[in-house]
Amino acid sequence: MRYLYNNIISLFNTLQSKIAFYPTVLATFGFCYAFLMIYLEERGISKYILESIPALVVNNGDTALTILSVCITGLISMMVFSFSMVMVLLNQASSNYSPRLLPGLISDKNHQVILGIYLSTILYCIFIAVSIQPTGDKYQVPGFSVLMGIIFTVICIWAFIYFVHNISQSIQINNILDNIYHTAKSRLEALTKSEDDDIEQFEDVSSWHEYASDKTGYYQKVSKDNLMDICEDEDTQIQIAQEKGSFVLKGMPIFRSKKELDDTIVKRVKSNLFFGRGELVSDNYVHAFKQITEIIVKAMSPGINDPGTAINGIDYLTELFALRMLKKDRSFFSREDTTYLEVTTIDFENLLYDVMASIRTYCKYDVVIIKKLGSMFIYLSKQEAKDKSYHKIIKEQAKAVFLDAKENITNETDLRKIEVFAKKLQLEV
Repeated sequence: MRYLYNNIISLFNTLQSKIAFYPTVLATFGFCYAFLMIYLEERGISKYILESIPALVVNNGDTALTILSVCITGLISMMVFSFSMVMVLLNQASSNYSPRLLPGLISDKNHQVILGIYLSTILYCIFIAVSIQPTGDKYQVPGFSVLMGIIFTVICIWAFIYFVHNISQSIQINNILDNIYHTAKSRLEALTKSEDDDIEQFEDVSSWHEYASDKTGYYQKVSKDNLMDICEDEDTQIQIAQEKGSFVLKGMPIFRSKKELDDTIVKRVKSNLFFGRGELVSDNYVHAFKQITEIIVKAMSPGINDPGTAINGIDYLTELFALRMLKKDRSFFSREDTTYLEVTTIDFENLLYDVMASIRTYCKYDVVIIKKLGSMFIYLSKQEAKDKSYHKIIKEQAKAVFLDAKENITNETDLRKIEVFAKKLQLEV
């Protein structure tokens, strides 16, 4: 039962990230509500309200059809315009910043909900319009349903105003960076809090039974509860062999088990490893580092040349690295004091190297960026770390950045500025 529940939750979380999820749910609500109102009209709700509060009811069939037609036409125009604005947003974000930002922007719930409100209101108005009998008497006109259509249209106008405001904010790079940062921060804090310092770790998994992937794609996330259920039932331990976010080819090792598993259990394990093409920060905090790094690199390209954006990106990277230093390199999960599962994640050394390697390549000529990176290294060197080796890794990467800068910057004044940061870190460059 728990296995089924966890699968349903995982499926729901996957569907939630799709751009059509909320529009589909709200459109279904509008469709069902239209038939509910038609049923209530048959029971005489408009007749009752017409006799009690006549000002609230449209009692002329032609007038009702005209009002609903105007609402439907206007809403379709607003929806087309809104979809066009979303496409412009996605195109601009892809061109100016990074194509990796698109999954996060597409999964923006505000845009999805607003588009869903449009669709639900359009469907509601269409089905209410179909139910109107223009030649009938005043008691046959669904006047209260028409009133509800007018109210829903007013709500859509308010939603459209909010949509224009929200999308104008969404395209600003400061807000994009802030959203990436806060999503990654929440994810990192949750992972850090879930870690147990006393948990028993797997020592040597080289002799464990290895199983290969039967599909190709980006390994995004894993259903930990389901896998621990399998480990409990089969009295085994499992290590996920690939890092989250890595591209897994068919035939590559995907997990290891301490105990040999039959084909049915292997299929159950693989069904709890989720593959995808998008890169959502909410699924894997490492995507935040990749996206911010790409924004920095793109900002420093000759075609854009925007060091201000690069400096902002380094500020956010600094705080994210400080949070990452509070997390262990290996992630284990236990139940009732028994360790069942290890999820392989990128370690701090490789994460910092991957980020700095890209930035060093494209920013080593700009002394302003190098100074900002120097400030970042000094800040990180003073932060609390889960592992003492983190501070040594920071100094190694700082030295690599300063050496590259020294080879590519010839101005003596700039070089002296770099040496000041190197001395603060006790580095010889």
